[in-house]
Amino acid sequence: MRYRHLGNSGLEVSETGLGANSFGEPGRRDYAESKSIIYAAIDHGINFIDTSNVYAQGVSEEYIGRALEGRRQEMLIGTKFGSKREHGPNLFGGGRKFVMDAIEDSLRRLRTDYIDLYMIHRPDPRLPLDETLRAMDDIVRQGKALYIGVCNFEAWRMVDAVWTSNAGGMTQIISSQFEYSMLQRCGEAEMLPACRAHGVGVMPYLPLAAGFLTGKVDVSGKAPSGTRLDLDAGQSERWITDDNLRTISALQDWAVSRGKTLLELAFAWLLADPIVSTVIAGASSPEQIAQNASASSWQITAEQRDEVTAILDAHPIDEIRTYYSVAGYFGEQVEVVKE
Repeated sequence: MRYRHLGNSGLEVSETGLGANSFGEPGRRDYAESKSIIYAAIDHGINFIDTSNVYAQGVSEEYIGRALEGRRQEMLIGTKFGSKREHGPNLFGGGRKFVMDAIEDSLRRLRTDYIDLYMIHRPDPRLPLDETLRAMDDIVRQGKALYIGVCNFEAWRMVDAVWTSNAGGMTQIISSQFEYSMLQRCGEAEMLPACRAHGVGVMPYLPLAAGFLTGKVDVSGKAPSGTRLDLDAGQSERWITDDNLRTISALQDWAVSRGKTLLELAFAWLLADPIVSTVIAGASSPEQIAQNASASSWQITAEQRDEVTAILDAHPIDEIRTYYSVAGYFGEQVEVVKE
């Protein structure tokens, strides 16, 4: 496993990170499975785990905390706040009260004294960004977090966060997490150049397009039983189309001709860009952890990356989505009716 600095910071993260959004979700990863996946990640040199206070309503954080008792120094923890898990005033978003409450709740669930990377899960347009950033700066100054980052931000808002933090003498933004893969490249036009200009490390999520880029979907479009594409109708409908299957076939042919798999290509194509610090990938088993960790070892050249990009350009995907996510509920009136 190789390691990279997260943006311009001194924090060294494994090129493959572990996404924990399935931990604790009904019908997905129970505690025993989650623990075995975390330990397998550590064994394969993965030193960064990504979660959120909303994943499985906080159970993901609880599982991580239980699993890492006595092994906290072996894993960097990144968690997030801001997304809606409860309805009511001061229970989500970027307001100072919620941020200060949320860090205490996450620390308790994670059974730790500090978070390595504390992230805004998505921007809250209801209030000035300065309020959220100042709360995060206080959290760092109190020693409850070491670094801060953003997630699901538009490029302009990420730049605004960087500028606001720097101008106010606050803790710097070191990372930007957003959906990015060979099949979801919307962030290339604005977000990637912005991150390069400001020394912000890129942390792609859904790098395998919900498993579509593993190459396990057959030519008929049938996903393997029990996989995310099999269980999640929305992801299946999004990715498994005739045109996308043809794209996958072309990419797979390119990889196989070089003695590699489509999975390995998905990681290698992302990591060929130095601005990408760590690729956040989920796993359903220790065996999948081994595959993900091994996949990141393939280093393709700039010329090879250009060849693959040419294939992608010649096979545009059926559906274009934004790389950022501003939740609609931020525009709704917060109201609680008590009987």
